[in-house]
Amino acid sequence: MSFTTNQPVIVVGASLVGLSAALCLASHQVPTIVLEKHSGVSRHPRAIGFTSRTMEIYRSLGIENKDPAPEDFVLERAHVESLTGHWHDSSSWSDTERRPKSEKAQEKSAKAQVPRKEYSVERGSAIPQDKLEPILEAFAREHGADIRRQHKLLRVDQDQSGVTATVTDAEGNEHIIQGSYLIAADGNRSTVRDLLQIPRNGRGYMQTLSSVLFRAPLEQWTKGIVQFDIEQPDLKAFLASYSDGRWALMFKDDIDRDEPALRAAIYQAVGQPDFPLEIITTGRWELTALVADTFRSGRVFLAGDAAHTLPPNRGGYGANTGIHDVHNLAWKLADVLFGKSSPDLLDTYDAERRPVALLRHDQIFVRADYKVHLDLATPAGQKIDDDAMEFGQIYLSKGIIGANDGMPRAKKPDEWRGQPGTHMPHFWVLKNGERIPTLDILDQKSWTLVAEADEWSDAVSCVRENSSISLRFVQFGKSVQLIQQNDFQQSFGVSRYGAALIRPDGYVAWRIAEAPLDAAVTLNEVLSRVAFRAAGCGN
Repeated sequence: MSFTTNQPVIVVGASLVGLSAALCLASHQVPTIVLEKHSGVSRHPRAIGFTSRTMEIYRSLGIENKDPAPEDFVLERAHVESLTGHWHDSSSWSDTERRPKSEKAQEKSAKAQVPRKEYSVERGSAIPQDKLEPILEAFAREHGADIRRQHKLLRVDQDQSGVTATVTDAEGNEHIIQGSYLIAADGNRSTVRDLLQIPRNGRGYMQTLSSVLFRAPLEQWTKGIVQFDIEQPDLKAFLASYSDGRWALMFKDDIDRDEPALRAAIYQAVGQPDFPLEIITTGRWELTALVADTFRSGRVFLAGDAAHTLPPNRGGYGANTGIHDVHNLAWKLADVLFGKSSPDLLDTYDAERRPVALLRHDQIFVRADYKVHLDLATPAGQKIDDDAMEFGQIYLSKGIIGANDGMPRAKKPDEWRGQPGTHMPHFWVLKNGERIPTLDILDQKSWTLVAEADEWSDAVSCVRENSSISLRFVQFGKSVQLIQQNDFQQSFGVSRYGAALIRPDGYVAWRIAEAPLDAAVTLNEVLSRVAFRAAGCGN
C-alpha cells in the first residue's frame, strides 16, 4: 500500500545532523519531513563535546547552552598504566605530541602571561549526544518538523522538478515522499550516497574498534581528568567520562568479550579489583577517514558523516562539522525555495563546505592521536591553530567577493580582520544599555549591512525598496553603541566610512574600506551578486 507525502525538503537521518537540519530549516519557515530507520535515540552516547561555533548556532535557534565549559577549562588526557597505577604524563586536547611535564609547565606559565583572546560569546558544551538529540527532536517537532521513525529508505529518484524518496514503515507499508530537495544526513554508511554512487577519498579504513559503556563511581581516582590512554602489555584502551556517572572503555582491538571479560577489563583499566559497576551496552565501529568527492548531486545534498567521515578527535571535527554543514545549507535552500535567490546559490554549499572537511581530515593526522595511522610516504603537514580551525576557516565561492585561492585556508579571526569568507568578528557592543555580543545583532533570516557612517542608511533603504532579499542595517553608534570606539574599524579592517555585508549564517560576504561614490548602486550590485538574486526580484 503506497501513500504520497509532499514537503519542500526531505531529510534522511534523525541523528544530530538531520535534526539540526530540520531545526535550521524551521527557523526559515521551511517545512521538512525527517525519515529515520531507527525507532529511537541510540543507547550509546557517542559524541561528547560540542564546540563554541556549534553552540553559537544552537543559540541562534533558541537552544540554551546549559552545560558550558568553565572559562579556564582545559581538556586534558592522561597517559597511564591504570587510574590507580603509574601516571606517565598528560597532554591537552590540542597537543600534537607528548612532552615532559616540565616543558608543558613552562609553556603553560608563558601562556598565562598573555590573556586569551575571546572569539565567541559561547563556550563549548560537554553534553552527551544521547542527551542532546532528544532536545533537538523536541524543538524540531515544536517548530513543525514531521519526524518519522522506523521509516527505511529504499530508493531516491530525482528530476528537474524535485526529488522522490521511496520508504517502508515499521508495518512494511510503502510510502512515496516527494520534495523539492533532499538532505542526506544518514551517516557513514549512507544509503543515499550509495544509491547516488558518490565516491569518497581520504585516509580510508584504519581499524575496527570495540567499546563498552558502563556506570561506575571512578571520580575518586581521576584527579579531575576525564580522558585516559590506558597502556599495559595486555590492555591498550581509551577511557573517557561522560560526566554523568557513565564511562566508555574503548579497546584498540576488535576482540569479542563477554560480560565477565568486559568487567575484568574495566577493573584492570582502573587498577582496582572491585567497585560498583553496571554494564550499559557495547559498541563496535570502524575507524575511517573519508570525504565524498562531491557534497551535491542535483537536488540532493550530503551532510555530516554521509559527506565526511572524520574519526573522533580532540578538535571535535566529526559531529560539529556536520552541524555547521546544515547551518550553511539551510538559509540557501530557504532563499531558493521562496524565490529570492536563483538555484545557483546552492552551488556554493559544496564549494564552501567540502574544503572545510578536507582540511579537517588532514589536520586530524597532524595531531598526536592519529599520526600513527599516516602512511610512511604521506607527509604529516603543519598543525593549524585550534582557534583558526574553529573560527577562521575561509569560504571561497562565487557567493563571496574579495577572497581567492591564494589565501591561507585558516587563520585566527583577529588575523583575518573581517576578511570576506570568514566568520563575523566577535566583540561586545551596547544595545539599550545592555552589553551584547556582535552575534546577537544579526538576524539569521536576513542579510545585514554593518557600518558607522550615515551614508549607508540611505543606501540600505534604497536597496530594500527594490529587492526581495531581506536586508537589515546595523549602524554602530546609533543602532548599537561601541564600547571601544575603534572596535568596528579594527575588527573589520575598514575606515569609519567603510561597511561589511554579513550573510544570514554570520559570514562576511563583502566589505569595502571606504564609502563609494554611489553607495546604493554599489550595495545593490553586490547584494544581487552574493545573494544570487533571482531574475525579476528587483534586479
